[in-house]
Amino acid sequence: MTKDDGDPAPIADTTEAAGLERLLALKNADTFLVADSWGDLRSGADGLFESDTRLLSRFVLTAGGVRPSRLSSGVSRDNVYFSCHSTNRPLPPMGGKSTPAGVLHIERRRFLHDRRMFERVRVVNHGISDVLLPLAFGFAADFADIFEVRGTARLARGQQAAPVCDGRRVTFSYRGLDSVERRCCISFSEPPARLGPDHAEFMFSLPKGQKIDLYIEVGEAVDDTPDARRWRLCGVMAQLQMRRRRRSGASVRVPRNPLFNQWLDQSRADVALLTTDLPTGPYPYAGVPWFSTPFGRDGIITAWQMLWLDPALARGVLTYLAGRQATETSAFQDATPGKIMHETRGGEMSALGEVPFGLYYGGVDTTCLFLALAGAYARRSGDLELIRAIWPNLVAAADWMRDSGDSNGDGLIDYARAAETGLSNQGWKDSEDSIFHKDGRFPKGPVALLEVQGYAFAAWQAMADLGRRLDDPRAAEWHERAETLRAQVEDRFWLEKEGFYAIALDGDGVPCEAIASNAGHLLFTGLAHPERAERVSRRLLSGEFRTGWGLRTLARGQARFNPMSYHNGSVWPHDTAMGAAGMAHYGERDAVALLMGEIYSAASHFNMRLPELFCGFERQPGEAPIAYPVACLPQAWAAGSVFLMMQAVLGLRIDAFEQTVTIVSPSLPTGMERLTVTGLQVGEARTDLLFRRIGDQVAVTPRNKVGDLRIVTLR
Repeated sequence: MTKDDGDPAPIADTTEAAGLERLLALKNADTFLVADSWGDLRSGADGLFESDTRLLSRFVLTAGGVRPSRLSSGVSRDNVYFSCHSTNRPLPPMGGKSTPAGVLHIERRRFLHDRRMFERVRVVNHGISDVLLPLAFGFAADFADIFEVRGTARLARGQQAAPVCDGRRVTFSYRGLDSVERRCCISFSEPPARLGPDHAEFMFSLPKGQKIDLYIEVGEAVDDTPDARRWRLCGVMAQLQMRRRRRSGASVRVPRNPLFNQWLDQSRADVALLTTDLPTGPYPYAGVPWFSTPFGRDGIITAWQMLWLDPALARGVLTYLAGRQATETSAFQDATPGKIMHETRGGEMSALGEVPFGLYYGGVDTTCLFLALAGAYARRSGDLELIRAIWPNLVAAADWMRDSGDSNGDGLIDYARAAETGLSNQGWKDSEDSIFHKDGRFPKGPVALLEVQGYAFAAWQAMADLGRRLDDPRAAEWHERAETLRAQVEDRFWLEKEGFYAIALDGDGVPCEAIASNAGHLLFTGLAHPERAERVSRRLLSGEFRTGWGLRTLARGQARFNPMSYHNGSVWPHDTAMGAAGMAHYGERDAVALLMGEIYSAASHFNMRLPELFCGFERQPGEAPIAYPVACLPQAWAAGSVFLMMQAVLGLRIDAFEQTVTIVSPSLPTGMERLTVTGLQVGEARTDLLFRRIGDQVAVTPRNKVGDLRIVTLR
């Protein structure tokens, strides 16, 4: 492991007032941990979670009865280790002597591996006298379902047993109403002086100049006693797993631009952190803390963002979703045959049906995106073997689009939730107030969203192309459906006075004339007529949408506009990236480079880790973007956005069937003179690419090319 991989990114100390600490996350497979900047678990979203259940709900370290004074803390660049450096406050007198503040260095260092939290507490005495150190931990395990943590009330819970204390261990257990017994065991390398059901107290004698190490493990099962050997071995294994995920596929570097490379590295590490190795292959979970689970839409879009660099992610997503395709009709699950999963959960409330999200299909766009990604993956990888394996799933999804997905038979994909427990809005803007008419009225259903028609257009095109390759006689029908849908959208959604597309059609076919960023997604799919795409691009790049940090989800001045809202005026990095890629589809590269620079500026204020969203206030000189208070961080499609924008700026297209890499009118963001793409694999061939600014042009030079691969540059 290099130094950059292992050293934590420092976070400046802030006031220690309750509630102002920054939450920091670790994740490994289906286990994730959210703690404050001291490493403590205290309230709110804090906790050690396993399969949507919070095992450890409280875990607080004190030295001398008080919280240490924090110096710095952070997560390592590879997202494996959390570290907090702190020092003691004045310790109470022991044997007539007291220890002044600032003589003990207290380091907490932890990681997750194999469904367990591993922590080492190291204390070094830098004073001139020996110290008696009272060190204590307060803890609790509440076994709350993640929906309880998010605020959903329950009428009844299962039975929690009294904690069992055993020398150096405390074991908690809970038998849920689903008859599943869940356990949480806290183990210490040293026996505490006092061990109770909610605390462990130690008294360490620490000579001057010496150190002590205390090892702690927390997990569902009672395991061996924690020690230095287990800590080192499991830590190395966690690092190797993360390194393998980070280094999958090609890489992008910008010579002599360490800050931009830091953004690339952090984004790649965040995608790797959120990616879980499932039996079907790698799958990027949506985000921590609330969405650390497979989501259909999020997984597809993240895989698409990374597709040009690493097709393996798309293969894993397609395989997983094909295996969870709906085969029956269920109003509670919003499921009909052929539909692709929106979300799956593993907690008690989902298992009992208290919430519908155990396996939930209430996303109108996921099925279309599934087909579109299959087509994009096949072209990028040439992997028709997978396409043949999931062809029945692809055909079933296309049948869903033709039948259930078009509930009123007008040729458009629409939605209306089937049960009151489901999501009221079922596109990516799924908050209750995100779809509305020009005057702010909510539409009657079923609702046909603009961007979903674009996804459907791409889906029909993908099925037509794949059908021709597999000699399926329905290919011509699917092609005709794509062109018919294109004409429908242009006729029914276009608002000539606005020079823009309506966000949706309501159940009466009346346009919802709100002006929103959804049109950028339509450009991404290539449905729009070039002249209309140019008008949409101009408006997206105007002050109505551009904040200086990216594009707002809703144009300034629209009904319900609120830059502090979830979907009605905030900035979502993935949304800006898809809009930028859409503009690039129509040849607009300089503006895309500009938007990429703005998102990069925002990332620099978020410690190079883009959140799920942030507020859509206009950029002011000398001020940072304003954070959205409960945004997921990290979040998969926010992390992947830089790679989609990079592909758009470079104008790079890959066709594995033709063994061709085409670069169309490449550009580079302002201040960037060179960029390298290393290890770009196309079938059995491989190449590196060097992009260089020469005057007002960007030149491309292939390097280290191996195998039969054509590199084509177009101006």
